This record gives sequence, structure tokens and C-alpha cells, in this order.
Amino acid sequence: MRHGYRYLDLAFLPGGDVKGDIEIHDYRSHARDVDTRRFKDLCRRQSLLTLDDWIYLPIAYLSIREEPEFCKQLILSFIGKFISIDLDAPLNFMEAETVRYARRLLRPFTPMELAKHLYVTDRYARNVLHELVKKDHLAVVGGNLRFRTYQLKNRLDIQWK
Repeated sequence: MRHGYRYLDLAFLPGGDVKGDIEIHDYRSHARDVDTRRFKDLCRRQSLLTLDDWIYLPIAYLSIREEPEFCKQLILSFIGKFISIDLDAPLNFMEAETVRYARRLLRPFTPMELAKHLYVTDRYARNVLHELVKKDHLAVVGGNLRFRTYQLKNRLDIQWK
């Protein structure tokens, strides 16, 4: 298949340049009845995903049916790769915990939410957030005159643990 559409079974896009693809492989369509043309196409597809910086996780359909707990653990570990990213700048405890909080949330959050999580005042949480924006770890995603919501900054220099 030279030109055309390619579909993913499950795409995980937490933001930024990181992308994950979970593929469910049925024995019939991916192994037993595969001719050489189809096999080459499957290899090409995986190669193109890899070259496009997708993290690829194939799971056998039979494993889902026969070992669902193992598959749950596998998927949780897969998602963990996206939220366990090394930081390149030294952060104090509150800043590091704020970045961890943003990674777990995977959505914009308010200073009040952070204050509640850190057990600090709203004013102190805002100071932490402003520092992290200055250090290029967080981005303001809501509010024009007053910053209302923040989220993890899209990073090009992500290094996986």
C-alpha cells in the first residue's frame, strides 16, 4: 500500500510531540493468513510509525481474552512511559511536585487545584506556577489578562526514563 490511509487501533496523544500506538493483533489477520505482500506491508507500517516517533505497542487479541490482568499492567506501563519524563533543569520540591501533578492530570488545571493538591495557599501556588512558566516547564493555556489555567509545556527535548 503505497498511498492511502493508515489507521491505528488505539492512539494515545497526551500532548506535545509524544505519541503512542497500541495495536491489537489478531492471529488470523496478522500471522496465520498473512501472505508475503501483507507481511511486507505490516513491517513497512511499523517502520513508518517508528520513524514518525510513535511508541508502538502490539498486543495479541488472544492475550486480551486469556490474560486480561497482564494486558492491563502492560497498558499502564505503556502510559507510564509518557508521564515519567526526565527534567533537564533543577527544580525545588514544590516545582517538581507541580510538574508530576501536571503529568498525571494530562489536562489544564487551575492554581486553586494545585493549591489544594500541595496544601498551600492560592497565592503560593500561583508563584510556583509562574516560576515553572519562566523555566519553560509549564504553559499558560487559559486567560488573557490573568492566567487561569496551566498545563505541561510541549517539550521537544523529551528523554524517556
